[in-house]
Amino acid sequence: MKIDQLQTLVIRILWQIGEASAVQVRDAMKPEREFALTTIGTVLSRLEKKKLVSHTVSGRQFIYKPLVSEDEARRKIISGVVEQLFGGETYELVSYLVKKNDFNANELGELMEIIEKKENQ
Repeated sequence: MKIDQLQTLVIRILWQIGEASAVQVRDAMKPEREFALTTIGTVLSRLEKKKLVSHTVSGRQFIYKPLVSEDEARRKIISGVVEQLFGGETYELVSYLVKKNDFNANELGELMEIIEKKENQ
């Protein structure tokens, strides 16, 4: 699954506030970024087609809510990246990230703890 930056921003707002109209989503973006209400509506519609959000009708407004948790969305998106860029090999992604990023000693310690816990499972 792929979602672009604006779709990510919109769904993150929904994860934070639970459910919202397009107006509420747009207002939650301010003053950081300003978008036309039609743009937000289009983004929400695309997220709905991807089965990431759903809507109910309240008066004359659509009220949107996320259908997937942030963790589930991350898992789906990362799975797509692993398939497309790393031939389905999760190890290749992790190896790439460790080699290409500068981790401080604290972060490396945390990574080692995660690996040790995984080994003991």
